[in-house]
Amino acid sequence: MLRVGLTGSIGVGKSFVSGLFAELGCRVLDADQTAREVVAPSSSALDEVVNSFGRAVLQPDGSLNRSALGAIVFADAEKRALLNSILHPHIIAAQDAQLNEWETKDADGIAIVDAALMIESGGYKRFDKLIVVHCDEEIQLQRLMARNNLSREEAVSRIATQMPQAEKMKFADYLIDTTDGFEAARRQTEAVYDDLRRIATTAPSDR
Repeated sequence: MLRVGLTGSIGVGKSFVSGLFAELGCRVLDADQTAREVVAPSSSALDEVVNSFGRAVLQPDGSLNRSALGAIVFADAEKRALLNSILHPHIIAAQDAQLNEWETKDADGIAIVDAALMIESGGYKRFDKLIVVHCDEEIQLQRLMARNNLSREEAVSRIATQMPQAEKMKFADYLIDTTDGFEAARRQTEAVYDDLRRIATTAPSDR
């Protein structure tokens, strides 16, 4: 199975591209969903989070209060790094287990893991190919403001917590630019898929 990483900064249209790959027949794993699953009540990952950030990050029912935790880590780079260091090993282990299961069922298929912090965490190194979704920075800002109902200052601050788009693009095997809208992004995604399909059906020794 060809294992592909899909990443991009907040507000660039990564989820749209991920959905297109699913439509095209790829098996797609959303790291945000995995992140929610690994901090389920009574999980070891949630215990580690509570040990580091206190019981104030829990809901009354014992589940994670994501808003409370988010307020802490978005305001403090060191605490954000601490949280990532706790969660990423659990997320990667869960992803790898799912990928291994898919591979037993579909050895010639394409598996795509959609994750915003794949490069920052080093997780991208596990994949055969890496796709980076990007767009014009002003468009990114406007999309984020509209999507999350943020002020311009809030959106700029949120974007600033992530690796710059230009830096992420340096790691890419494929780039998909969503600046010109959905149809242009769709055409680029289909072209990338065609190449991935070709690679997936080539013997590993010949790739």
